[in-house]
Amino acid sequence: MILHTFTTDIRDPLQRGRQIGETFAEQIRQTVALYLDFFPRVGVEIDKARAIGEASLAALADWCPALAKEVEGLALGVGLPLWQLAALNARTEILAVMPEQPVEGECSTSVYAPAGAAAPRSLQTWDWHDSLVPHGLLLGFTGSTGLTAKLFTEFGMLGKIGVNSAGLGVHFNILHHASDDGSAGVPVHAIARRVLEEASSVTEAIDLARSARVSASTVLTVFTRNDVRARAASIEMSPAHTAVVVPREDGWLLHTNHFLDGELSWGERTADVSTTYARLEHLKAATAGMTGKALRERADAFCGADGDQAVVCFHPDMSEPDTERWETLLSIGLDTTNCALEYVAGTPKKLADEGFLRF
Repeated sequence: MILHTFTTDIRDPLQRGRQIGETFAEQIRQTVALYLDFFPRVGVEIDKARAIGEASLAALADWCPALAKEVEGLALGVGLPLWQLAALNARTEILAVMPEQPVEGECSTSVYAPAGAAAPRSLQTWDWHDSLVPHGLLLGFTGSTGLTAKLFTEFGMLGKIGVNSAGLGVHFNILHHASDDGSAGVPVHAIARRVLEEASSVTEAIDLARSARVSASTVLTVFTRNDVRARAASIEMSPAHTAVVVPREDGWLLHTNHFLDGELSWGERTADVSTTYARLEHLKAATAGMTGKALRERADAFCGADGDQAVVCFHPDMSEPDTERWETLLSIGLDTTNCALEYVAGTPKKLADEGFLRF
């Protein structure tokens, strides 16, 4: 994945979307084309994808009109029909209605947020189909409340992983639940984006997430640099309901791709053979080595003795069809003190060995 950085000072959401669309028209058109080709090959025909995309955009317009306007601006800037950008932003909602859910999940997240003056420390892998994301975007902007934010996302999509100037960080993992359906709720990527734009505390992030009706499951792991009681939480969202998972007593909050809330776990739809359970156990065993301040040291401990072959590192098997290939495309930590992203396009072991970039 080739990463691009862009900072905009435009605050009007329609015009900001248009600017991003015009600046990165080639990359956004490519991403849209890849997903529109991908959906039918996993059992979701284009008409169905379009219907969910358009209905999800309508749900977004009701919940956060400004972000719906930004999607409209993206479409205008790129010169594509609005439904195609709507479908791209609702890709999780569309994939939730696949006839057969994938065996694998995506992403492993660790946050260390004990009480005290020191800022929390975080590291996440973003694992996804290598064929769908030849390019990624690191975006800096000022949101609707005046907070500045920096985030990573796929081209043409509103948000994913990021940090804002209030000292709030947001990590993002996909989940699967029996209640997931085609009712086209607010796109979960848009929820992550609004949290970054508006929330200055974990409590505010939880309230925002709970205010959205979703049709696909996701967990946002949020944390704040401020030494407050609600310093970190994993917000597990599903159509059934939204639950909050708090850190362990030692300050650790770990998440992969299955529900940790006791009630929601009864509706778990992740395959038993998924590595999500092994990845969570791996992270639990790695916490002792991940408390240090240096990100490279923490990334090395994140992988452990198995290094780049650790269960938390995905490498694409090129003999498999692209619908079944997974790759660790990004490893990223969030600096909530300085509102910065620290990242590398690759595994945590690559970050540990070669260092990282900062945005």
